[in-house]
Amino acid sequence: MPELTSRARLLAALNRQTPDRLPATTHHLMPYFLRRYLGGASPREFFDLFGLDAIHWTFPMIAQASDEWQVSEEALDGAGYATVRYTIRTPRGCLTAIKQSNEHTDWLVEHPVKEKADFELIARYLPPLRCDVAAVNREADAFGERGIVRGAAPGFPLFGQPGCWQDAACLIGTQRLILATFDDPGWVREVLAFLLAWKLAYMRSLAGAAYDLIELGGGDASTTVISPRLFARFVAPYDEPLITAAHAAGQRVVYHTCGGMMPILDDLAGMGADALETFTPPDMGGDVDLGVAKRRIGERVCMIGGFDQAHYFCGCGAEVTRAEVRRCFEAAGGGGGFILSPSDHFFDAEPGLIQAFADEARACVY
Repeated sequence: MPELTSRARLLAALNRQTPDRLPATTHHLMPYFLRRYLGGASPREFFDLFGLDAIHWTFPMIAQASDEWQVSEEALDGAGYATVRYTIRTPRGCLTAIKQSNEHTDWLVEHPVKEKADFELIARYLPPLRCDVAAVNREADAFGERGIVRGAAPGFPLFGQPGCWQDAACLIGTQRLILATFDDPGWVREVLAFLLAWKLAYMRSLAGAAYDLIELGGGDASTTVISPRLFARFVAPYDEPLITAAHAAGQRVVYHTCGGMMPILDDLAGMGADALETFTPPDMGGDVDLGVAKRRIGERVCMIGGFDQAHYFCGCGAEVTRAEVRRCFEAAGGGGGFILSPSDHFFDAEPGLIQAFADEARACVY
């Protein structure tokens, strides 16, 4: 087979076809890594430097302006962390949230929904979002054959993530949300139903956007966090319609589960997504056996991930990293439909080991 462009190679795998060789990429590139190890290189420069199959992430969205949803922020003393309090003013009351940051990432120390009345303000006043199709298409045209263009379902604007359950966990807090499924399941369903409706409007607006892949899901829906029973009751029924809507808009979907997947693997594949990620191995806190996963669902979805970045991007020899790439290829690469990638993002990595990862993937030919 002649050598494919990175875009054609990745698309072949997403379509569960056999490309020329193993596609190899990575998930979100963290600014911390790019600054510390690559002198502030851009993501495009990262992919070009190592010869990996590139991904361009872009999320241009248009929010409906509203005088009934006004956000302000205030810097606070955060005991060593950058700390910001957000206040959302609506005609019937205010919401507050506090976010902290360090050089690695951001997190919430105060969630916006503290009681039911807070959620009622969100359900009444949160402005809708739609995709800026023209902006996506300009970026896709400029990116060309270098790789694929990825987007995501929107999350709550201050701090959210794509899946309905995952977004609810950001709004309420993971532990409180899980307890509420037992103490007040009807209210949890109300929250999830609103998030589904809000995200559906965005998914429908994706028609004509030159995305190659739209992300949905989130790690709080993994079996590392919740049971398969909760997944069946509170995750799949609210995320599956988003996949259907994205398909109706002409988009492919990848469902992101960073954590335990094996007990719900067939349920995940049954939701209809085109691809699943991240196939996190046990030594990274997941539970995935790539070979078993391939045999169970490899004919139904493209598999993305599977590589242990914590142990093979740091502190080992290049030959060890190469051997792990080869193991992943032999476990999940048969027949195509597999994209090798770290199982989610990373902060620390040795450039020489990333190069070994890329070089060995190029040697894994079909």
